[in-house]
Amino acid sequence: MRALRFDRDVVRFGAARLASGLRPGAGSRWGPLELVTDDEPDLPGPDWVRLSPRLAGICGSDLATVDGRSSRWFEPIVSFPFVPGHEVVADLVPDGSTAATTDATTDATVDGASSRVVLEPVLGCVTRGISPVCPACADGRLGNCEHLAHGDLDAGLQTGYCCDTGGGWSTSMVAHPSQLHAVPDDMPDQAAVLVEPTACAVHGAMRARVRPGDTVAIIGAGTLGLLTLAALARFAPECSTVIGAKHPHQRDLARALGATVVCEPGELARAVRRRTGTQVLGTRGTNGTRSTNGTHGASTSRLTGGAAVTIDCVGSADSLATALAITRPTGRVVMIGMPGVLRADLTPLWQREIELVGAYAYGTEHPVDAEGAPTGESRRTFDMAFELVRAADLGRLVSATYPLERADDAIAHAAEAGRRGAVKIAFDLRQRAPRPTSTRPTSTRPPSARN
Repeated sequence: MRALRFDRDVVRFGAARLASGLRPGAGSRWGPLELVTDDEPDLPGPDWVRLSPRLAGICGSDLATVDGRSSRWFEPIVSFPFVPGHEVVADLVPDGSTAATTDATTDATVDGASSRVVLEPVLGCVTRGISPVCPACADGRLGNCEHLAHGDLDAGLQTGYCCDTGGGWSTSMVAHPSQLHAVPDDMPDQAAVLVEPTACAVHGAMRARVRPGDTVAIIGAGTLGLLTLAALARFAPECSTVIGAKHPHQRDLARALGATVVCEPGELARAVRRRTGTQVLGTRGTNGTRSTNGTHGASTSRLTGGAAVTIDCVGSADSLATALAITRPTGRVVMIGMPGVLRADLTPLWQREIELVGAYAYGTEHPVDAEGAPTGESRRTFDMAFELVRAADLGRLVSATYPLERADDAIAHAAEAGRRGAVKIAFDLRQRAPRPTSTRPTSTRPPSARN
């Protein structure tokens, strides 16, 4: 098979980090990511199936890994070498050991004919052959599984970070039936590849526990920010949303996806203040004007009130500071964007009694009523994501696709997607390209990504 493989190489990881400091995405040229010809991964068990990826997205966590900027927190729950790629739509490949097999926990049926599936990549207890399952998996919180380094598989929090499963940045990978969701025949690949990141956004929106009439601020208008906006418009329509979007195409998409207020990032605090009718308390300079630090619209001054909920889809020190500055006392900040090692002043978190909530992955959602109490209902996050992708026509967010042989171009495009007028970038495995003469991804030709 052909695959982009990420090896354990401290020197090249450091080189990637240095290179990415000069230009985001440059880590792919210098780091331990290589285009290789390798054996297909073995099936870990008799109930596993083989997949042939069609499209595989490039997400923020992938970029952090390639650029040498991922947190060391992940070290015990990642195994090398791994093939990245967890946003995957693939063909289910019939295999002699898995033909005519149906699993009650999956939407897909292996019946001797290939069918398209979307991968739910978390490698929880069921995929690892662990019984009884941990309390988190039993409650449907697969992302919180306690056994990410145990069982029948090597360590790996998700497919795409485990040496045993392969990943979507390849021509072949393996999956457990419990991870698979059948793709409707009328859903194009460009829409299906967005189901997994949409599930992340849906989970974040549900973690926000928004009530009717709440003002929700969204920091970041890349893929995750726009998907989160769409999730709130679909599943919490009685709230109002204020989103800061840096680029014109992001602002246009935000309006189309149902934002109440769209502004530039530097105007986010002002937009929240106007929407909520709050006031500014701040530090005045020697000329009597309030001073600002210029980051995401944050200010050395703060609001007396603010948004009931702020959802941080960036995950930087600046975005967290902004979130804390524009959230009202006893409000909630939800961090969906994957953070790294941050330096942050948590004084407002303490003084304003703000709740800081993480939102990772997906599983089963438990909606709340207008008072914030559980309704007693439950829905699988991926079911909600499929509904949202179709209802909001989210396939339009896929801006360009590349073959594996142009990985450097693809990763550079993804890292600078906003500036280049794009949203989601993906690898296209549907047309097998000829083998390159080099085993390194090359970008000697001008970009000619398929739109």
